[in-house]
Formats: sequence, structure tokens, C-alpha cells
Amino acid sequence: MKALVLGATGAIGKDLVDLLLKDNSVERVDIFVRKEVRVSSAKLVTHVVDFDHPELWADQLVGDVLLSALGTTIKAAGSQEAQWKVDYTYQYNAARAARENGVPTYVLVSSVGASAESKVFYTRMKGTLDDAVRELGFPGCYILRPTSLIRKGSDRFGEKAGVAVLKALNAIGILRSLAPMPTEAVAAAMIRLAKSGRQGAAIITGQDILKA
Repeated sequence: MKALVLGATGAIGKDLVDLLLKDNSVERVDIFVRKEVRVSSAKLVTHVVDFDHPELWADQLVGDVLLSALGTTIKAAGSQEAQWKVDYTYQYNAARAARENGVPTYVLVSSVGASAESKVFYTRMKGTLDDAVRELGFPGCYILRPTSLIRKGSDRFGEKAGVAVLKALNAIGILRSLAPMPTEAVAAAMIRLAKSGRQGAAIITGQDILKA
């Protein structure tokens, strides 16, 4: 299998690339990034690209599956417009190019609560992307909407506090459906879906991701 990866430097993306490189059934991993990464493998091909000009590298999106875990925060982006460009425009452009190139399978990390009708900017943005990529007509299209993520070595106070509260509630049987999950578990689910050969479009939410 030849895997194409967007968001390779993010929390899920790093785990995804690591697992793909360790998978004997994966022959090649192409990552599309803004700058060089410190990962070395005979199976890894790094494409340093300008996401604002997909026409310059769209022809390189050729393979068996496109796995997308690209995303940013409003704080890092600086504005809703800038976040939309990364989370929606960059991902949609890549998905459209991959489909035009005949890539048969697409796996996207979305967000819990994603809906194009949401009044919340973030979940509305994610839901709008979910709807748009499903319309591209991939034979296999899988959209994951994970709960809170447990990131390796995270130093975000708010995130750590939120995960701690959820874990405490889960321990006494409250909000188990929203139990946080490790980024590596989400990455592993993406790979399982990519290799499943299942047809059609599916949205996998919450704890069902761990069983996908």
C-alpha cells in the first residue's frame, strides 16, 4: 500500500506516520508538509509544498489512500479566516486532487460534534468539510470524529485539565462515551480503515473509533 499523509507533523499525524512506517504491508509513505521533518526511513518520501498553491504539487497525490489529520488552533492561526484556510481549504483541495488522480480511499480526522449547521465556528467548519469531501465520490470515505485526545507530552494546561476531569467522570461511569482517547489509537484506526477495503462513506464517532 502507498499512503499519502496530510498533517504529518501534528499530534495524530506523528503517530500515524510512525505506525505506517512500521507496517510491513505499507510499501511507501508520502507526506506533504510545509518544511522538512526529522524522520528518516527508506519508505518515506517527503514533499515540501506550498499549500496555497496546490496546482504545483497536486499531481503527486497518487496512491492507495489519502489520510488527513491536518489542522490548527485558532490561537496558532490568529483568526477564524486563517484557521478555515488550514482546516478546510487546504484539506479540501488535497482531497479533490487525490480523487481526480484516482486515489480510491480517503480517511479524515474531523471533530466530535461536527455539523455544517452548528452555531459554533469550529464544529461548523469541520462539518462543512465532512460534507464536502463525501461529495467527491471516493469509493471508500471514512470520517473519524474523536473525543478529547490524549497527546504524548502535551503541555497545554487546559487540555490536560479537561482530560483529567473526563477521566475522573469516566471512572465513576459518567460520560463514558466521551472518554478521551490516545492520538495513537486514532492513528491506528485510520490505518485499519485504510486497509479494510470497505466501500462507501462512513462517519465513525467517539468510542466506536477504537473498534473501527
